[in-house]
Amino acid sequence: MDYLIALILITLSALFSGLNLGLFTLDKQSLKRLAELGDKNAAQIYPIRLYGNQLLTTLLLGNVTVNTVLAVYIGTLLDSVMAGFVATAFIFVFGEIIPQAVFSRHALVFGAFASPFVYVALFVFYPIAYPISYLLDTILGKELPRMFSKNEFMHMISEHEDSEHSPIDADEERIVHGALMFSHKKVTEVMTPIDLVIMFEEKQALTSQFFETVTEHGYSRYLVYSGEKSTIVGVLYTKDLLVEDENIAIKDTEEAFETNFLQVQAIDQLDGVLTKMLKQRRHIAVVYTKNTTVVGIITLEDIIEEIIQHEIEDEDDAEGYA
Repeated sequence: MDYLIALILITLSALFSGLNLGLFTLDKQSLKRLAELGDKNAAQIYPIRLYGNQLLTTLLLGNVTVNTVLAVYIGTLLDSVMAGFVATAFIFVFGEIIPQAVFSRHALVFGAFASPFVYVALFVFYPIAYPISYLLDTILGKELPRMFSKNEFMHMISEHEDSEHSPIDADEERIVHGALMFSHKKVTEVMTPIDLVIMFEEKQALTSQFFETVTEHGYSRYLVYSGEKSTIVGVLYTKDLLVEDENIAIKDTEEAFETNFLQVQAIDQLDGVLTKMLKQRRHIAVVYTKNTTVVGIITLEDIIEEIIQHEIEDEDDAEGYA
């Protein structure tokens, strides 16, 4: 009977100690995500972790209480010196080291399994634990959410890609990194300089030579200027040229030439430009400086390439841009 009582006390000590470490290695945000993704263990533990300081106080109070009772009880069975050694050894090995090592590796499984025990402990120690936890909440505030910076998140993705236990591959790593970093880049870092842009003068006639030039470059859109190349007046849509009359000027076309085009500044950030393009349903924007000097163009394809960190090429790609 004496050994059974000692075993029960050591088991309780192990539970309190293991749960204290295991449950607090699981932050609330991670548990909530896992629960929403269908993890039953996380769904069982998440309501318990919401107690925060009260849970911490309960587990520590339970652990100290059980260890004290265990030490006193062993003292009734053995002489004082031997009791001290035996109690210390049992509490250290079976009440602390082993349970904490196990719970830290399998916190979800053991935490869910022991959740009924935790609810009982919260109820039993409530008169003492709640006032203490309320005081801690008042002085220290509620438990802060655990958030990651972009650099930390990117590093985590890289670690997962490097691990043989993760389903994340190199392409997914590259795309996630690009998606997290593209908003920090400015248009001037991605745009095509105006000197490399192929464009046409608004009075250019739709001649056979013009169509040969358009076909040779193979772009779906071309800038149109008036007089000087620095004076952009619109965008020419190649697909709409099929319905236009031959030999008329670009500016006289009914469908192919559009004067309403998107304008952005070189210092604008890519995420803002992407939002504008999507809202206005534009695939190309003319880039200006603050003093309204045209310096280049940026396309939806340019931004997508920044996100996926890979150049998009097709059979019609050639030198020069439009």
